[in-house]
Amino acid sequence: MQQHQSLKEHYKFTKEEALILKELQPRMEELSNRFIEEFYDYIWGFGSTAKFLKNQKIIDYHRTKIKAWFVNLFCGKYDLEYFTYLYKIGEIHVRIGLPTHYVNSAFTFVRTFIIKNLYENCENDRRSMMEIEAVEKIVDINLDTLTSSYREEELGKFLSLSKVEKIILSGLKRFNSYVNFFLAGSLALVAFFAIGLFGYDIYLLFFTDIGIEKGILTVLGSLLVLWAAIELIHEEINHLQGKGFAIGAFIMLAMAALIRKVLIYSLSSESGKELLIIGAVIVALAVAYWLVGAKRVVGVSTNKADSAF
Repeated sequence: MQQHQSLKEHYKFTKEEALILKELQPRMEELSNRFIEEFYDYIWGFGSTAKFLKNQKIIDYHRTKIKAWFVNLFCGKYDLEYFTYLYKIGEIHVRIGLPTHYVNSAFTFVRTFIIKNLYENCENDRRSMMEIEAVEKIVDINLDTLTSSYREEELGKFLSLSKVEKIILSGLKRFNSYVNFFLAGSLALVAFFAIGLFGYDIYLLFFTDIGIEKGILTVLGSLLVLWAAIELIHEEINHLQGKGFAIGAFIMLAMAALIRKVLIYSLSSESGKELLIIGAVIVALAVAYWLVGAKRVVGVSTNKADSAF
């Protein structure tokens, strides 16, 4: 962790400004309930907040932590203990995989909320400017400390590697990017063929003697495969943008293909044994899909409740 004294010096944060913030604390404590309500309205707009705040228990705990951090922002005592507290929050952000974008955006709201209140209660222009300057500095210092955890995590991993390992790692990353683009193109090709399959099934339905019932079920099966292929492409796009890849999407595609077979075989009296086997495989895939989802939820939930953002 960066030395807290040098950090304050870099921001030219003075004892007088610490005192100004301490004097603001009673007013901000009165605003803390309003702050937490507006803060939650703001972060729910991110769209992915529910991934980190999965249930009411976690939300209640998180609200308590956010409120305490907001009030503590004006504690007036910014020593090693205070910065250790901030750094631990940053480490939790790294562990749960919270994107720095969300942290930066949340701090924009914090800064705007405080400064807006200071303007609304401005009685002396000079005093108001001093308060705003002090707030700007402590908010930036907090953001700097929290995001330093991300930088140190990446830097620590890279510096611990030997020269050969760094060369290999760089080569693998480059190769991985090529493979990802190849996979994206392949998925687009799969989706194209899924559209062709759907068109072929439509042709069979209207221009052959396949039968209405079997034809409709075949078309529905083709649509299911196409939908699964589109979901897989969506997951790959997320992966290319830096998000985690959901293996569940592959399982879902396999389930869609097998369900299509079930829809077709369900009308055949000669496929009972094969139908049972496919049904058993679908159940196994469904269990695997559930386990993958449950593991991801448990992994995130164990850490995110302790995060202040």
